[in-house]
Amino acid sequence: MIETHAHVYDTVFDEDREDTFARARALGINEIWMPNCSSKTVGPMLQLAEKYPDFCVPMMGLHPCYVAENFEEELEIVASQLKSRNFPMIGEIGLDFYWDLSFVAEQEQAFIRQLELAKAFNLPICIHSRNSKDLTQNAILRCCELIEAFGWKELRGIFHCFSGNLEEAKRVLSLHFVLGIGGVATFKNGGLDKVLPYLALEDIVLETDSPYLAPVPFRGKRNEVAYIDLVADRVALLMGENKANVVAQTTKNARKLIP
Repeated sequence: MIETHAHVYDTVFDEDREDTFARARALGINEIWMPNCSSKTVGPMLQLAEKYPDFCVPMMGLHPCYVAENFEEELEIVASQLKSRNFPMIGEIGLDFYWDLSFVAEQEQAFIRQLELAKAFNLPICIHSRNSKDLTQNAILRCCELIEAFGWKELRGIFHCFSGNLEEAKRVLSLHFVLGIGGVATFKNGGLDKVLPYLALEDIVLETDSPYLAPVPFRGKRNEVAYIDLVADRVALLMGENKANVVAQTTKNARKLIP
């Protein structure tokens, strides 16, 4: 099984990271994909990648929540890192309208600039798209619009932590992306019970977004990679599939993005 999105370099794992990795390996997880957030997370992330080269796979990008006045400087660091070593994916990038709308224009600029980097390096991307609290600003659809306007037909990747509706899911899939499914699938009012039954296994990959968004029954607590097993259980139930098929196909889907 491949964990396609986990911030395992976060300091909340400093006391028991080895134990969390052991629990993940015991479940058959053989890769953890690590999205970058900003220049401050590059160091800790790459240290893990160097310590566990066949287990912890780093991405490179600027997370929308870290876009501020200095985003140009941050993007220069992203570009420099992409030139200095091989990263298999750019991420996580995108739009976040949930916490702060002060830098929406800058977030869009940063997103487009990183689409350009994806094209320049021919890499897939990992997209973060979170709507505003009142749902009047739709980050999923806006990311889709910017991708369509960008116009590079080879662009591919993951809409991470997907929590949209079926219409939005189909819009994303039409752009040749897959949906990252995590703990939200287990939430009573998460909404994915109205989406996943109408999708194919080829449309999704599994993730946790550790240490965030722990699945039921651990909701509200620190998430960890091993809980992806609970996500697989829920996906199998909602899609009417055998869990082994869910694991096999989602792993195959991930492997198409990062061979």
